[in-house]
Amino acid sequence: MEYSFFDLLRLIGSLALFLYGMKIMSEGLQKLAGDSLRKILTAMTKNRVTGVLTGMLITALIQSSSATTVMVVSFVNAGLLTLTQSIGVIMGANIGTTVTAWIISALGFKIDISAFALPLLALALPLFFSGKSSRKSVGEFIFGFSFLFMGLEGLKANAPDLSANPDMLAFVQNYTDMGFFSILLFLFIGTALTMIVQASAATMAITLIMCANGWIDYHLGVALVLGENIGTTITANLAALTGNIQARRAALAHLMFNVFGVCWVLVVFYPFTAGVSWFVENVMHVSDPSVAVSFKLAAFHTAFNISNTCIMIWFVGLIEKTVCAFIKGKPKDEEYRLRFITGGMLSTAELSILQAQKEIVLFAERTARMFNMVKSLLYEKNVDTFTKTYSRIEKYENISDRMEVEIANYLTQVSEGRLSSESKEEIRVMLRAVSEIESIADSCNNLARTLKRRNEFKSSFTPEQNEHVERMFSLVGEALERMNIIFHKSELTHNDINVSYNIENEINNYRNQLKARNIEDINNKRYQYQDGVYYMDIVSESEKLGDYVVNVVEALIDKRI
Repeated sequence: MEYSFFDLLRLIGSLALFLYGMKIMSEGLQKLAGDSLRKILTAMTKNRVTGVLTGMLITALIQSSSATTVMVVSFVNAGLLTLTQSIGVIMGANIGTTVTAWIISALGFKIDISAFALPLLALALPLFFSGKSSRKSVGEFIFGFSFLFMGLEGLKANAPDLSANPDMLAFVQNYTDMGFFSILLFLFIGTALTMIVQASAATMAITLIMCANGWIDYHLGVALVLGENIGTTITANLAALTGNIQARRAALAHLMFNVFGVCWVLVVFYPFTAGVSWFVENVMHVSDPSVAVSFKLAAFHTAFNISNTCIMIWFVGLIEKTVCAFIKGKPKDEEYRLRFITGGMLSTAELSILQAQKEIVLFAERTARMFNMVKSLLYEKNVDTFTKTYSRIEKYENISDRMEVEIANYLTQVSEGRLSSESKEEIRVMLRAVSEIESIADSCNNLARTLKRRNEFKSSFTPEQNEHVERMFSLVGEALERMNIIFHKSELTHNDINVSYNIENEINNYRNQLKARNIEDINNKRYQYQDGVYYMDIVSESEKLGDYVVNVVEALIDKRI
């Protein structure tokens, strides 16, 4: 008994090694592709066909349909892809994921790839510890590839020998000869198993081993494969739970696409599987039964997903309408919450940075709107209007505090992932920018508070003071506008920062002039001392705000030059 429990642990350990290899391999490739992956996804999804090809290509590259669909859901969440585009990419991802089964069938069952695993690790070691991030990513990919096949070999070696345990074989066979009901049962088992393991490739490997060892026949293996197709959609749906409406719709479209595919294949189950079987035996000429069954499953997986995509590509509009009917939009659904980043990690570490960038741009735009509200308070005499605007500024300040914390927490979470050195530097810069933008919001709130106190104490500014404050506000507004322009620019030069420095110098010089002038004016009794205090509070706070703006610009330009 002790031995069989230990055997079970070794089996689970082999599965863990397989999954870990899959994860490292996928992450290594994603880091290697980095920005290119984002560019491919956004550029190549102009129509349905290129969308399908893109999904196929990326999934075949990163060897994880879950990673692709989660990426797609996060891109929809970030507004980079439309729902229609995402459906095409998801269809392609389903075809791309079938490459894994072919690799396992060709290498895992025909060639003893695990014999090469250790020499491969030796070759990858110097790359893994390389200072250059691209080499390091290649090293990680080779490490993942080796672990994947070591795990697969472990799964094959530690799978229980059913011939030595006839009772166990009898237990399995109780459920294998119930006709079509057995197929439905194994379909549910495949779904449940993939939901638990969260990787259809691992379930596929287990299915291939079960068929190769003769525990279950080809038809039941196909049923497990169909179940895996449904089970794999759970990852994207879990990721979308915290996403916005469009992200949840994209995830539901993935589920609908796969469920519909499984339904029509069940209707033509026996002719379809027979056709695939004929193709492997007569076209591919694979005769060894234990190897043939793994190729049949791989061929079925590919044929099913290609057929399903060819049928469903004509109904993208209908899928979109259906998911929109299921998940209805709410008015002002997300006015005061993060728009692009959601509660959980939606994407892989490397690609999450894009979402954070878009959120920071939104944060910067929000503080610029906040400053415009402050400007409107300067001459506001109506108490109700003043109070209403002031409470909006306070609300914006609370939101900005929350945004800073949430974005910073998200970036910290992202930085715990496996990142390239460029991405680590990018996160450092983004954290600095977020902190400075929050300080801008604080300054806006301080300015509004000073104007409120001025009104409460019935203090007023002279026309000359108003003119000076207006001029100061105009310079600060210019600095904020410039900052937001820089956020939207893809290419930056040193000239971009020079413009911001010039505005900042102008603000500093103007503050110094007004400070000296204020002392003279109070001495000459042009206005009350208390009026001068409020006036200089506004001038000094505006100058501080200008400093924060320059700090944000410096952070952005340091990163890009």
